[in-house]
Amino acid sequence: MALALRYVYKKGQVNEPFIGLVRVHDTSAKLLKEAILSLLMKHSLSPSKIRGQGYDGASNMQEKMNGLKALILQETPSAHCIHCFAHQLQLTLVAVAKKHKEVETSFSIVANVLNVIGASFKQTGEVQSGKGLNQERGLQRPSDTRWGSHCKTLDNFVVLFASTVHVLGVIEYEGQEANDRLQAEAFLSKINSFEFVFLLHLMLKVLLMSNELSKALQNKEQDIVNAMIFLNLTKERLQQMRDEGWKPLMDEVYLFCTKHDILVPNMKEFYIPGKSKRKPSSVTYSHHLRVEHFYTVIDLQVKELNRRFDVVSGNLLLGMASLNPANSFANFDKERIMTLAKYYPDEFGELKLRDLSHQLDTFILHMQHGDPRLSDLKGISDLAKALVEANLVETYSLVKLTLILLIATATVERAFSSMKSIRESDEIEVCVHGSIREYDEIKA
Repeated sequence: MALALRYVYKKGQVNEPFIGLVRVHDTSAKLLKEAILSLLMKHSLSPSKIRGQGYDGASNMQEKMNGLKALILQETPSAHCIHCFAHQLQLTLVAVAKKHKEVETSFSIVANVLNVIGASFKQTGEVQSGKGLNQERGLQRPSDTRWGSHCKTLDNFVVLFASTVHVLGVIEYEGQEANDRLQAEAFLSKINSFEFVFLLHLMLKVLLMSNELSKALQNKEQDIVNAMIFLNLTKERLQQMRDEGWKPLMDEVYLFCTKHDILVPNMKEFYIPGKSKRKPSSVTYSHHLRVEHFYTVIDLQVKELNRRFDVVSGNLLLGMASLNPANSFANFDKERIMTLAKYYPDEFGELKLRDLSHQLDTFILHMQHGDPRLSDLKGISDLAKALVEANLVETYSLVKLTLILLIATATVERAFSSMKSIRESDEIEVCVHGSIREYDEIKA
């Protein structure tokens, strides 16, 4: 685990020094927490000063990272964790969808089909042409580091399905290696099944619905309010799809199967899992596809969005947006800012909240009178420096806390320098930022 700390120092300057690597024999949440606190203590930093946390890592580490966040929150309630805009949301949503066994299998089939086709092209020197897989919409394996790659891959797989079947057919009969021919035969059988086609279309629709939200969160000129609007729209669209989207999806799948000569099962018959020799289950094909696939996949997506952007996260983000000086403080909202402050009871008790309220009124007057110190500010970091000059101490204290939260809106100095600047003051709050990897993943 690599650990960095984000903190604000010297009139709004945001720093994020790397403080060390920690190797743990067990990546349980409990041991990860102990490793983090031990490293903080090594640098004479109190866990009570943690005011934010954020972690990234492989999708199989997600549950452990969630457990780690919860453990630190139990000890330090103001160590808030919100979605970092620099992290690829769509990769997270794909990882969540893969908790559904059949969806995981479908993604694996797509990736393996592309590997087989790619390997065949390399052997025959036809990497570019691909016998029908045109260069403009070429099939590409989904990447775990690019937010849009899965959506694009599934979209291209649907559009180029006939070409993919053709190439696999060629490999099945003309492949240079016996293993390639056997793989091509097996994958032809899998992708020409109704259930695979159904899951392919289902996941494409789901990812397309989160596409605009993913773009909004990845936008370098992030508008938090706009991103929150996209979030609510995405959740509404997913719910609408759950309530009304079953028949349109099935019509689309039926049409696709008819076009590509794929056998459509009788939806009223009992579902037969796996090979046809197995005994039928106690549910119909319609129930299996609708309840066990359609509803389950959508519910997983909505649940993850609600978990990642809960009420606290939403209030924190909207409060931060209200402090953003962009477009002459177009999103300024005193009520949202006061709500934001209440999430930091150690810094803002009853008296401090009263003082903050008065200072925000003064702040509004500064803006209305065109105070040059509050003009042409490029971001919250610039605002922090301006507040110091204007001697608006309580407002600055709140802005400082928002700057250390990991949403990637501040300009950060990442330094591998000493921790002297942090140790110099007991008043500095920090945000813990960890990158957690399994040993096998690093070695690969």
